[in-house]
Amino acid sequence: MKIAVIGTGYVGLVTGVALSEIGNRVTCIDVDPSKVEKLSNGIPTIYEPGLEELIRKNLESGNLSFTAKHQEGLSDAEVVYIAVGTPQRPDGAANLDYVEQAARDIAANITRNVIVVIKSTVPVGTNFHIKDLINKNTKNGIQIKIASNPEFLREGSAVKDTFHGDRIVIGTEDEQTADILAELNQPFGAPIVTTDISSAEMIKYSSNAFLATKISFINEIANLCEAMGANVEEVAKGMGLDHRIGPDFLKAGIGYGGSCFPKDTNALVQLAGNANHDFNLLKSVIEVNNHQQVLLLNKIESRFGSIQGKRVAVLGLAFKPNTDDLRESPAFVMIPKLCAMGADVIAYDPIAVSNAKRQLGTDIDYTEDLHEALNNADFAIIITDWPSVKNADLAIFNTLMKEPVVFDGRNCYALDKVKQATLEYYSIGRPDQAPELIG
Repeated sequence: MKIAVIGTGYVGLVTGVALSEIGNRVTCIDVDPSKVEKLSNGIPTIYEPGLEELIRKNLESGNLSFTAKHQEGLSDAEVVYIAVGTPQRPDGAANLDYVEQAARDIAANITRNVIVVIKSTVPVGTNFHIKDLINKNTKNGIQIKIASNPEFLREGSAVKDTFHGDRIVIGTEDEQTADILAELNQPFGAPIVTTDISSAEMIKYSSNAFLATKISFINEIANLCEAMGANVEEVAKGMGLDHRIGPDFLKAGIGYGGSCFPKDTNALVQLAGNANHDFNLLKSVIEVNNHQQVLLLNKIESRFGSIQGKRVAVLGLAFKPNTDDLRESPAFVMIPKLCAMGADVIAYDPIAVSNAKRQLGTDIDYTEDLHEALNNADFAIIITDWPSVKNADLAIFNTLMKEPVVFDGRNCYALDKVKQATLEYYSIGRPDQAPELIG
């Protein structure tokens, strides 16, 4: 099948490459010629494990191509995926400008009846709006079928999730379109859920909102554990063994970030407000997460008082491991506050340093070397649980730092190992390992 994918961000690029891998002829379209040039040469524009190999393989086979020309990508397409960004507006609603522009580009360049599949995360009702927009602007009586096919990819494991997903959701207006898309997606091997379009749109938002709720819930339990002398890891383990609850997303820390959870939770609150429904639960989830992202700063102030002139190693810039995505990362909340408090910051990340420099500027130091970050630091803050941090020999904190004082926002280390290493260690929802407690 000949397929066009508009947008080469995380969703669009992974979707296009995966569809080419299962035997389709896919053209990915992006308005940025520099991105198209890199991708055409087999160079990924995002960091995602396994993606580069698949790009190069399918470029070589001829199943995959990239272009900045909509006419070239759309003229003979049988199925067109819209996979552009829907960033958050100031009021929390999703910005549909890029989706609407994609619709206009489709209308201007398609030469046959096509199925338009919206992969972007959009509010309920958007598919019908886009269908009307395309149909009003097409020529020669061309008609489209519209479908919602939301993505459930985790950054850092998006390729794996595509080929080993929990489900594929397809929302359509008619059975014929549903059957075509089900057959197209059958090689991925995941259970296929077919539904109406509005329900498919809502499934995406509801899924992310529920996962965000689990995260904020366990973080509130973690804060309560600290106040009452309990260990949140033991609590989460006991909870997670209940099959009705499950262990996933019960890991306490400094909150969720990334391109999906913050944007989608805010958008769902806004969507609910438009329907005259006050989504109090989700508002609380967002409030808890905002508080959680600065929790370590309170611990730091309690420990040091003033950190004026102190050297602090911030370990991790990306919002999660195995990605260079910085969107809504707690690091971008904490680093400006540390600088405002007078700290001398050196930030470590094995992948995201170049992206961070463009966004945070050069007022802080950066490194891709963990040892360099820790050298002569007064204290360290763990933001991202990169394997290089989680698997580090704890002796390096004693060896390299002025004092082995660690504030761990991801609960990377077992407390018994921390005790053996005699670190001064503060984590989330677990007993502090301070000198008077260690000794």
